[in-house]
Amino acid sequence: MVGLRPASDWRAFGLQGYPGFIFISNPFLQDSQSFWVRQCMKTYPQKPNVCNLDLHMSPTETEDIWGKSADILRSPPSGKREPKTLLEKLRWVTLGYHYNWDTKTYSANHCTPFPVDLHSLSRHIAAVCGFHGFNAEAGILNYYRSDSSLGIHVDESELDHTRPLLSFSFGQSAIFLLGGTRREDPPTAMYMHSGDVMVMSGSSRLLYHAVPRIVPAPKDDPSHPALETQGPGSGPDQGLTQNSTQEESALVERVSEEDWAVCSRYMQSSRVNMTVRQVLGPGQSFPETPHKRIDGSQTEGCHHGSLNGGSGAQKRRRSDSSDTVV
Repeated sequence: MVGLRPASDWRAFGLQGYPGFIFISNPFLQDSQSFWVRQCMKTYPQKPNVCNLDLHMSPTETEDIWGKSADILRSPPSGKREPKTLLEKLRWVTLGYHYNWDTKTYSANHCTPFPVDLHSLSRHIAAVCGFHGFNAEAGILNYYRSDSSLGIHVDESELDHTRPLLSFSFGQSAIFLLGGTRREDPPTAMYMHSGDVMVMSGSSRLLYHAVPRIVPAPKDDPSHPALETQGPGSGPDQGLTQNSTQEESALVERVSEEDWAVCSRYMQSSRVNMTVRQVLGPGQSFPETPHKRIDGSQTEGCHHGSLNGGSGAQKRRRSDSSDTVV
């Protein structure tokens, strides 16, 4: 399903002293990571989704980030120092309920439909981990270059903390620090390699965590094959399990060699992380007033199909002045 191996083949681990924390070592089928990388680079940054470039560029300038960057990234390096492409300037993209970095809130009048493919992937992994009925309503994509980091923080703005936080890692590896309920609690360090998935739930849902450093991906690790050497799949059903439905089979599609040439060059020195969360729990709702979507049209809420709308809630308890990718 959506590029995953059967759950019976997954290698999942808990962490002593951190109940509710689940680490899944690369559950993706061979070559299926390329689809999710392409989505993060080509599809998800498209309007009406929101990215960091929107803060200081006009809508027309950020209308087609991929199209304005792809030809340059496909070309062999000239050896000269060249200006960064828009893709290389990406630091974050928000999906569904868009996090407001100024007010530290989500709100019903700042949302776009959540991607169906990412919702299906998240819902499946959550269900395998025991969280049936998980609704992926908000996502933050962080784009790390080799010198990037993520400051210590807690993800707490969602109205329902009984639902897990899912984290997907692609590309270069990262050192991940998982702390406690207080900023000064000593953290446990671990590596996140390409394809690895983390689930923060239960008493681990509101723990401090950070990414202090990006490191090169491991070489010759059969459980984590080098992403840039995988290449596109062989057909539209590449990366699907035999039990996938027709609807699910349409979600993961073949990545063209032309697109992968751009993705593989970017990922040689970069990491992309997707965090997905549910904002509203059962019975929770937002003010029943008409809202405007980012495109200006009227809507009764943010949805991927039949999701409920949302309201503001405190996002992160910052202990550092920088909890965005820098």
